[in-house]
Amino acid sequence: MKTLQNHTLIYDNECPMCNIYSKGFMKAGMLDENGREAFTELSLKNKNLIDFNRAKNEIALVDHTKNKVIYGLDSLLLIIGNSFPLLEKIARIQPLYWFFKKLYSFVSYNRKQIIPSKKDDTDQSCIPDFNLKYRITYITFVVFFSSYILSLFTAKLGLNAGHHFLREFIVCLGQIAWQTIFLKVYLKEKFWNYLGNMMTVSLIGTLLLIPALFLNLSSIFSLIYFGIIVLIMFLEHVRRCKILKLNYLPTISWTLFRMTALAIIVWLNL
Repeated sequence: MKTLQNHTLIYDNECPMCNIYSKGFMKAGMLDENGREAFTELSLKNKNLIDFNRAKNEIALVDHTKNKVIYGLDSLLLIIGNSFPLLEKIARIQPLYWFFKKLYSFVSYNRKQIIPSKKDDTDQSCIPDFNLKYRITYITFVVFFSSYILSLFTAKLGLNAGHHFLREFIVCLGQIAWQTIFLKVYLKEKFWNYLGNMMTVSLIGTLLLIPALFLNLSSIFSLIYFGIIVLIMFLEHVRRCKILKLNYLPTISWTLFRMTALAIIVWLNL
């Protein structure tokens, strides 16, 4: 790998995704030994160079030779392009560049909902600004993806004649509406943060369901597997509420809706 000299990547050290790929750049030799610096441990020189608020949303790459800073997708493309020029050229072709830029923002603005941190409550924490557009986009993505996978899983169990995507879609939307009605006042300014974390719990459960679609499991083992996933989701919901410094009320409400929805589906034989 060709090393990008005299550059420092300012990464969010409380974000596991940021930590992994920035460390990967170092281990691959794409950045030198001083090639990354934690956002919460900024040197005075780098702190004076970067736009502190912008760096919370878009990872900053400091060019010490020119004393300038590159942000977001462009910083990653510069690092990758130094070793793989062709990849950078391809990524900068429109509309690919537009797509990757939107994808980068989608992940960046939702990264604390995808993987929350217990240390995100200080002024020096690298917490991205709240972006309603990308939060709604994330929620919408999880709703459609989860509904589709769940419909395939229930069809595989032989619990209905078709995939019943619409049923699962309504259940997912119902969960959001239920939590909004019962918890909006309690959650206050944490509402959108909680909602993003709740959808990640659904996403985790959905991803864990995918292997079962390709395994030749009996109905009994499939139901057991599904029960284990529900337990994992429950425990993850509790864990995330603790990180958000919420009590058990959101988890109780979340569980009540799941039980109510299941009872209605069984009763109406949907």
